[in-house]
Amino acid sequence: MNVRRRPGDTPLGGAGTERFVLELPSDLRLIEAAVAYLENRCRDFHFEGPRLTLNLRVGMAEALANAMIYGNGQDPAKRVRVEVIIDSARVSVQVRDEGQGFDPHVVPDPTLPEHREQAGGRGIFLLHKLMDEVEFNDCGNAVRLVLNREGPARSRASGE
Repeated sequence: MNVRRRPGDTPLGGAGTERFVLELPSDLRLIEAAVAYLENRCRDFHFEGPRLTLNLRVGMAEALANAMIYGNGQDPAKRVRVEVIIDSARVSVQVRDEGQGFDPHVVPDPTLPEHREQAGGRGIFLLHKLMDEVEFNDCGNAVRLVLNREGPARSRASGE
């Protein structure tokens, strides 16, 4: 895993905005280390609790696995590029593979009874449930994920 910082980027330490790029070969064994690195960088900005240890960890692991398995076809010569921007309010991550992409709008909803036994769609479903924003690029080989440090306010009346 290579970590690159751009000239002029804010140094590590949790103030301002931090930007960096991770580049990984399509090797599933590297996902845990990449996610742990990102989690630690977010801790520098006071991210904590289940939004960090569940939402970010699971969402990033899913996005990286999808890029390596489906996007790059597990070809170790192909790379996954992860562009990260962290500030005190949110972390924004773009995960890009070298594949042909896909149309996320035609992926079946895995919660519908007719699709529950089919493979496919669960990863995208998870991303939408775990992250605050999920956007695919036009050709479908990159996804931008945003997680706000604070989650949405929950209503006491609704029991949430």
